[in-house]
Amino acid sequence: MHPDRDDTLTAELIALAAKSNWLRPALVAVRELGLPSWCIGAGAIRNLVWDRLHGFDDPSALADIDVAYFDASDMSIDRDRQLECRLAAAYPALAWDVKNQAGVHLWYESKFGQAVAPFESLQEAVASWPEVATSVGLTLRADDSIEVIAPHGLGDLFAMVVRHNPTRVGVETFRKRVQEKRYQTRWPRVIVISA
Repeated sequence: MHPDRDDTLTAELIALAAKSNWLRPALVAVRELGLPSWCIGAGAIRNLVWDRLHGFDDPSALADIDVAYFDASDMSIDRDRQLECRLAAAYPALAWDVKNQAGVHLWYESKFGQAVAPFESLQEAVASWPEVATSVGLTLRADDSIEVIAPHGLGDLFAMVVRHNPTRVGVETFRKRVQEKRYQTRWPRVIVISA
């Protein structure tokens, strides 16, 4: 993608997030946890953009808000649960799913049947998420500016294209996710590229 197009899409995503009546406060709530490296990502960002591109007045339902962070100093699942409780207390209107990406390799195989290597950074983890369009995260910096993490760019997100990201999940997992998520039912202009 052309750098000017990347800059335009980044600016558009930041503007959408800044104006959102649910995402902006969620970003503030996560920032207040004081995590070293974090983002709200995946479905929350997808829904924000695709709802806007479809002209929906009300946000689509989210199963949860995915909070990804990276901290190799404490990879316990108990810490993730404690952070979820803190977020639920601060912003109870949302369901929270908090995962330390530094520890994914410790539980991923038992949950999904496939071993994965440890990630070296939050950016590497975001780059591994199942669809290219949802491999995106947003961070609210201390100065209230929004940082976009988009290792594969924002082209698929704004083109409403669902494409398999082979970095971590196989084709069968991707197909199952597409079926479960019902992308084209929820957002009729979405294009699913079969893997």
